[in-house]
Amino acid sequence: MLLVGIVRRPHGTAGEVSVEPATDFPERFVNGLELLWRRDETERTLRVDSARPHGPRILIHFEGVDDAESARELSGGDLSVREEDAVAAPEDFYYSHEIEGWQCEDPQGRPLGRASALEQTAGGPVLLVDAGGREPISIPFVRPIVISVDRATRRIVLDPPEGLMDLQN
Repeated sequence: MLLVGIVRRPHGTAGEVSVEPATDFPERFVNGLELLWRRDETERTLRVDSARPHGPRILIHFEGVDDAESARELSGGDLSVREEDAVAAPEDFYYSHEIEGWQCEDPQGRPLGRASALEQTAGGPVLLVDAGGREPISIPFVRPIVISVDRATRRIVLDPPEGLMDLQN
């Protein structure tokens, strides 16, 4: 399951909730979309009845959630979709869950480690590479450091600045 949003609080009295998107594709929240809502050990399937932008959040009304109290019960829950329902990644876009475990190597084909995550930071995307040390190595996921990414072979070619691979090991 892929996290796509977090229910923050009810909005109004008609059952709408304010959702913090956890996706690069907030337009995915459309009428009829099925989502898995989960909080702790409780989960249920919800179907979007309507969705509209509201500042940085999205206001969503789910089928069968028709009052503020029902909406309040959803607060703090995660909204997820099945992996096969993920929005197809545009060219040069990669999901963190997608690249986890991919082989990372330098331009000469020498192994650098395995990708463990792709994180969005204030400074831009950062690839975490498990190179066998205590902590993963943080590598800016930008050109010219990222030479190529090959989905078919699950391979990332990196040209990190000299010494970067030694910093955190």
